[in-house]
Amino acid sequence: MSITKLAAIAWRNLWRQRRRTLLTLSSIVFGFFLAVLFTSMQDRSFATMIDTAARQGGGHVSLQHPEYQGSPSLLKTVTGSDALIERATADPGIQRAVPRIVGHASVATARDNFGALLLAYDPALEDERTMTFGEALVEGEMYTSSRDKGVILGERLAKNLGVTLGKKVVYTVMNKQGDVVSGMGRLSGIIRTGAPSLDAGLFLLPIDTARETLGYAPDESTAVAVFIEDSRRSAAVARRLGAAVGPEVAALTWDENQPQLRGFIAMKVGGARFMELIIGLLVAAAIFNTLFVSVMERLREFGIMLAIGFSPRQLFGMVMLESLWLALVGLAVGGLLTYGPYTYLARTGVDMTEMLGDSMTEVAGVGFDPILKVGIFPENLLLIVVAVLLATLAAGVYPAWRAGSVTPVESIKLV
Repeated sequence: MSITKLAAIAWRNLWRQRRRTLLTLSSIVFGFFLAVLFTSMQDRSFATMIDTAARQGGGHVSLQHPEYQGSPSLLKTVTGSDALIERATADPGIQRAVPRIVGHASVATARDNFGALLLAYDPALEDERTMTFGEALVEGEMYTSSRDKGVILGERLAKNLGVTLGKKVVYTVMNKQGDVVSGMGRLSGIIRTGAPSLDAGLFLLPIDTARETLGYAPDESTAVAVFIEDSRRSAAVARRLGAAVGPEVAALTWDENQPQLRGFIAMKVGGARFMELIIGLLVAAAIFNTLFVSVMERLREFGIMLAIGFSPRQLFGMVMLESLWLALVGLAVGGLLTYGPYTYLARTGVDMTEMLGDSMTEVAGVGFDPILKVGIFPENLLLIVVAVLLATLAAGVYPAWRAGSVTPVESIKLV
């Protein structure tokens, strides 16, 4: 008998017990729906967090002094930033590369002084694709020149210092020679990122003003931040850049520079995978139950089919085709029912601001986006589809074997 006829018989067999089949399909649809939404929420939120971390610091890949990662210091720099940028942007996988100075500083007013994270950048080279702070400006204005004399602070830091726009702020850093030096500027902007630790310790300067204070050369910086479209390709880009720049410059990925963020994401992804495995096992158990009960109810029928010329192999294939039909119909219906909620969450999202309140809103200095949106990576969607197919087919193996192994004489006697 041809595979087409066996598939037709298998399809009819499924609907002989319509209620049981519909219940089984509902479990497949529900499992697919949950898997897609869970995975798409993680894919979108974690990709956004990684991109935000890159825009707030060293990029998706950072070209820096080989010893900077182990003990960050303004004394450990890379020279020839322009040449490194030119070499990086020659790679077709890289979108942008910009110089940055990142280190520790002390900022003070007549009222108080606090430690801060210094980040110096070139306004002419940066935009919203490479730096997130412009979007977070709540008062004043961002720098327009690499030699501006103003100071931009995080909102909490400015409040703690008791300083308002136009007031003087003194900052103290250790220069290239290891001497403690000071600079002064008037507060020209205040930033609110939503990450409490960052808002309480962020201090921005124009890069050439910082170079002058620190005694750096015109093309010297602590890092060249490299940006790519997909953060998952960071490791491959870092390997290529590492081979191109040589041993005097280290090419580190975002997760090497942000181990806390990497650990958080790995923990959350692992937990979600475990939950998806549990859901998959429950769905597979429901499918197994449906097929096994169906087979046991039809043992006499299978005996007659064997007696009139069906082979055990054909019976095995027929039950496996019933499993395949369940998987295909379940995926099709699941896809249709998931499309609407997925599209809404991808385009509009859900505002979680009131729910989050003042609870934890950051990880490793990276704030959560209060607007929950989804977006699944194509390979993860394919993995879910394949997993559903395999789980459904695996659940049908034993019932199919049982159907093909009946003894005609004994099974025909069954009532």
